Amino acid sequence: MSKPLKKSERATLTAEDWEKEALELIAEQGVQSLAVEPLARRMGITKGSFYWHFASREALLEQALQRWEAHDSRNLNKALGEIDHPRDRLESFFRRVGKEKLTHEVYSELCAAAGHPQVEPVLERVAQRRMAHLRAAFEELGMNARIARNQARLTYSVYLGYLQLQRQNQTPSLSSEEFDAYIEHVISTLIPS
Repeated sequence: MSKPLKKSERATLTAEDWEKEALELIAEQGVQSLAVEPLARRMGITKGSFYWHFASREALLEQALQRWEAHDSRNLNKALGEIDHPRDRLESFFRRVGKEKLTHEVYSELCAAAGHPQVEPVLERVAQRRMAHLRAAFEELGMNARIARNQARLTYSVYLGYLQLQRQNQTPSLSSEEFDAYIEHVISTLIPS
């Protein structure tokens, strides 16, 4: 939980501050937990200041989801788009699980709220973008388009399954040897040499 803001900090809150705090709350407690009054309390301010930036809870959720999606897209392009060798890009995809904790926690909670009308289109765009990067890398490794598409889906399914296991506290600590061994196993199993 965030520390209450000092009076001078409260006076300069931006829409971005609300969006970031909303994403942290979503990562911790899920989309259904996002409500103006508890979020304001969490930030140490009155809910009245919320309305300087947003017309409603749905408007905040929409902006927070846009912020998260843009961040995810930048990270994806950096992690997979700036690396020359396709095998290295694929390995980077798996290694990111331990480095982008908030991004993956938000994504996991969004998956749990997949039927929500504001969440569903975001999940669809993110999944399609991620699988397109994976598919392209598999094609560069010599797979035909159909096999590469299927391998991208399988790879992405492993990623989603890991997030689900994380939600259930059934995964090794991200900074453990067991986690590193798991990542190495996934890489050697899913990425052709």
